[in-house]
Amino acid sequence: MTGPAEQPNSVLLARAQQGDGDAFRQMTGPYREELRIHCYRMLGSFHDAEDVVQDTLLAAWQSLSGFDGRRAGLRTWLYRIATNRCLNARRAAGRRAAEEANMPGLPEPTGLGEVLWLEPYPDARIQQGTGVHLGPEVYIEQQESVSLAFITALQALPPRQVAVLVLREVLGFHATEVAEMLDSTVDAVNSLLKRARAAMRQHRRAHAGDQPAPAPDSPAEQRVVSAFVDAYQAGDIDRLVTLFTDDVFMWMPPLPFEYEGRDAVARLCAGIFGSGRRYDLIPTRANGQPAFATYIYTPTGIRHATSLIVLSLRNDRIASITRFDSGVLPWFGLPRTLPISSK
Repeated sequence: MTGPAEQPNSVLLARAQQGDGDAFRQMTGPYREELRIHCYRMLGSFHDAEDVVQDTLLAAWQSLSGFDGRRAGLRTWLYRIATNRCLNARRAAGRRAAEEANMPGLPEPTGLGEVLWLEPYPDARIQQGTGVHLGPEVYIEQQESVSLAFITALQALPPRQVAVLVLREVLGFHATEVAEMLDSTVDAVNSLLKRARAAMRQHRRAHAGDQPAPAPDSPAEQRVVSAFVDAYQAGDIDRLVTLFTDDVFMWMPPLPFEYEGRDAVARLCAGIFGSGRRYDLIPTRANGQPAFATYIYTPTGIRHATSLIVLSLRNDRIASITRFDSGVLPWFGLPRTLPISSK
């Protein structure tokens, strides 16, 4: 998929190379959001992706005098800088301390997974990040390339395999371009791509069901989502369970707790709705999937944000639920509190 034109306006480039910051921002602005999506794919973190994009643009500004558009276009040059900074960030993230897994009241999990520093990505930014208007089929493909399943699988790959897979398979750069970006060879890039493809196929076989998810915003998706909202806001666990696949999976990154199967997720839901707690759900979309901000009612009537939950659907059932802390809500333009409700 192509973004904005590769070659910058020669007048803007000349002005920027002479120190004109406004000209530089005009040149690089059209690429900012697509660079953020690229960094998110590599890092799995919306916050870290923004930090790396800031670092990328600063590095580009500082080295702009050496930019030669005849060798590589501006977009390719920016992706080279961003990719290598993502590789550095991935290496640093490996030394990051795990978050304290202390959530009293949770039932015993069915398993403990790897701690993943995964964060959601707002759908509203996906189309912004392409630089072009997307038709329905291309839009769905773009959403799938930021789905939580895809991003989670990427985080399990070695960093350079991630870089090659994303640059080649998602962004469509040629092997020669990727080799130059990574200071490598075409043979090495092809070898990394082969291993990354094999790992991703294995991950899909292990985690994918035999039924596809309904198309985004389709009537089929809306039926499942509406039933989920009604049951969740009513605190009706029995109705919720009927919406789950037999192997439904719920997790709360970066905590390692995993709940697999209807009974396990039902026990977790019982804790969420314990002591008569009631919630309102505010719809949004994350990673090409239906998502909801959850707000708990308080004795005063004010509702406080508790989480963002993202649903993965399989045909007419919910196959997984990913719960994120409420700290991510500002990225979606959602408030921390809602006013007193008349309900």
